[in-house]
Amino acid sequence: MRKFLLFCKMIKIEHSVFALPFAFIGCFLANKSWPGWEKFLLITIAMVGIRSFAMAMNRIIDLRFDKINPRTSTRPLVTGELNLFHAYIFSLVFAILFVLSCYFLNKLCFHLSFFALVWAGMYSYSKRFTPLCHFWLGSVLAMAPLGGWLGIDPKFSPVAVCFAFGVLFWVAGFDILYSIQDIEFDQKQGLFSIPSRLGIPASLWISNLCHMVCAIFFFLGGWLGDLQYWYYVAWAVVTLILVIEHLIVSEHRLDKINMAFFTLNAFVSCMLFLGVIGDIFIK
Repeated sequence: MRKFLLFCKMIKIEHSVFALPFAFIGCFLANKSWPGWEKFLLITIAMVGIRSFAMAMNRIIDLRFDKINPRTSTRPLVTGELNLFHAYIFSLVFAILFVLSCYFLNKLCFHLSFFALVWAGMYSYSKRFTPLCHFWLGSVLAMAPLGGWLGIDPKFSPVAVCFAFGVLFWVAGFDILYSIQDIEFDQKQGLFSIPSRLGIPASLWISNLCHMVCAIFFFLGGWLGDLQYWYYVAWAVVTLILVIEHLIVSEHRLDKINMAFFTLNAFVSCMLFLGVIGDIFIK
């Protein structure tokens, strides 16, 4: 049990709140109502499974960098509280859970599950060769609304695609902000990121642009999904949160990055999900 709790600490299981509500948005919109406990639980297990696998692979692949980065010095794999063998075992278990849950959802989800695992696992290498790594991470989390939709209706929908692009630019935007903390480390180690390659002012501008595009895609998703009042109230709140995020973080106020990343971003997915739920169930 202690090893499992350390694994949860290593992958920051509490951060599932960022992506999980988007999977629920996808499944509720595809079903246009409560999807039933079986589908709901399978989609939940799939999302937790692939996120846990991806985070564990990130920690394993980046271990040599985490050991020399002061910001990551307390991670369980770095401190030795958890060893690589346990990390690989837990990764395999969650990968299997993901594939099995996709199998019980439908044939398309099962076939796509293997690509999803490879794409999510390979993200950690992207920082070695491209500053577009933030968008790769965004594309991994963008699978949440797509996966939620496909779990109910195994056909690609413009609604789900719009929400997927919204998530992609939302994640890329806040990951660019978050990467500013490692700008000097990345430059010394020859790692690629937008902050390490373009500097802080340009990174703040690109992050801002990403969140503007993200708000547009979330609006389009609601419009194509024929959502009404409650969703657009939630969308307005989310847009305001993104604006506040960029107001509190500036070149001279980088100490506010964690507030923007952990506190404000946790509200984005939850607020949009509440908007969808309100629109579906409150007439």
